[in-house]
Amino acid sequence: MSRYTGPKARINRRLGAMIFESAGAAKASDRRPNAPGMAPPVRKMSTYGESMREKQKIKYYYGLGERQLRRVFEHSKHAEGDTGTQMLVLCERRLDSVVRLAGFTKTRPQARQGVCHGHFTVNGRHCDVASMTVRVGDVIHVKRRGGLTDLYGGNLAAFDGQAADWLHVDSERLMITVTRLPAKEDVTLPVNVQMVVELLSR
Repeated sequence: MSRYTGPKARINRRLGAMIFESAGAAKASDRRPNAPGMAPPVRKMSTYGESMREKQKIKYYYGLGERQLRRVFEHSKHAEGDTGTQMLVLCERRLDSVVRLAGFTKTRPQARQGVCHGHFTVNGRHCDVASMTVRVGDVIHVKRRGGLTDLYGGNLAAFDGQAADWLHVDSERLMITVTRLPAKEDVTLPVNVQMVVELLSR
């Protein structure tokens, strides 16, 4: 699950959301928006089926395995506030998610690959752990070596969106600063997380 390499448009169509953002997946999803199969399903999906679908959204979107997701859930249960919101906030605070939200990459898998290959530093230290949770005040830099500055500088220049409000991006120095923790309204994935919480609580 954490390294899904199959047809991405198929996942987008099955889950009814733009989970994978690559151009090819987006084009294929637009061309065939219905779920995979010979025809649209006749029977209504059960509550359990809907809960599983929402859980799959989180797993594919953030690149989590089942054990990773349950670890995030257990951590969220002991945090202050709503468990579902805390789950999504923890996922948004992953280092690979921050790199994507800042506009340094075009997709989350690309961000994950860049982090795992050691293209970034956190507070001046080498980091190649995509699941690292960032904190307020953390500073993420693109390493000044090889063609990394050209790669990520080019991606940032071509980024047609807007960086997350809780991040400050310095395009000249290729630097990201975490100015605050994300809130519920900052979560980028449209998902019914309460159904996921109920499913994982069984």
